[in-house]
Amino acid sequence: MRKFYIMGAIAIASLVMNSCSTSKDSLTYFENVDVMEVSKGIGSNDYSIKIVPNDELKIIITSQMPEATAAYNLPLVNYASSTAVSTKNTPSIQTYMVDKDGDITMPILGKVHVEGKTTNEIRDMLVKEISKDVKDPFVDVTIVGFKVNVLGEVKDPGTKIVTKERYSILDALADAKDLTEYGKRDNVLLIREEGGTKKVVRLNLNDAKLLESSYFYLQQNDAIYVEANTIKQENSRYNQNNGFKLSVVSTIVSACSVIASLIIALVVK
Repeated sequence: MRKFYIMGAIAIASLVMNSCSTSKDSLTYFENVDVMEVSKGIGSNDYSIKIVPNDELKIIITSQMPEATAAYNLPLVNYASSTAVSTKNTPSIQTYMVDKDGDITMPILGKVHVEGKTTNEIRDMLVKEISKDVKDPFVDVTIVGFKVNVLGEVKDPGTKIVTKERYSILDALADAKDLTEYGKRDNVLLIREEGGTKKVVRLNLNDAKLLESSYFYLQQNDAIYVEANTIKQENSRYNQNNGFKLSVVSTIVSACSVIASLIIALVVK
């Protein structure tokens, strides 16, 4: 009985120690936000996404006289009959894919280089060019969508399709249903391709300085990876060790059972 009490006391002490050690992993975002002046601009408010190859752009061109700008739009296509539909009074809503050289090919204007430009810069460039022939053209340029991958210790990992140009790391985590309790909030990895090379940045969600970081807003094909904290890693090792021990014990028991059966059989004979 005394041995039983000693083992119970050890188990309780172990739980207390574990609870103390796990308190080091904070679950709070932006713990020090109250000491920052965030009114100056959170996450670079002047941020605008830059166009890259394989982006898909929707460009609508019109004016007070739609027939004057109809030729600048792609013809609408009736996919059911595969025949072109007149765009005399209706602006096109078909899209342009940015090629590997960073160009799109438009009616009348031909090739237009858009890589590295914002949608506003592309709009202004097209307005300037079309104004040579059309009075007061209206041009609307938007990105159809791009993808961001969110992986690791989040509740809904996977590819997130982004339909707006200002998309922050908080938006990505919200779309992934937030971090799990095992997510390592002070060491989130952002993987980004810049100039043909992969760049890895470590972000601290506990630190409010992230709100002013140039990495607060995400770009096309960014990947967010949330590492498991020490609790999850220790639990994983514990489960693996227990699984191995259980397997060993099971094997020994099976072997003993076989040996016992053989001995009984020999004795009976």
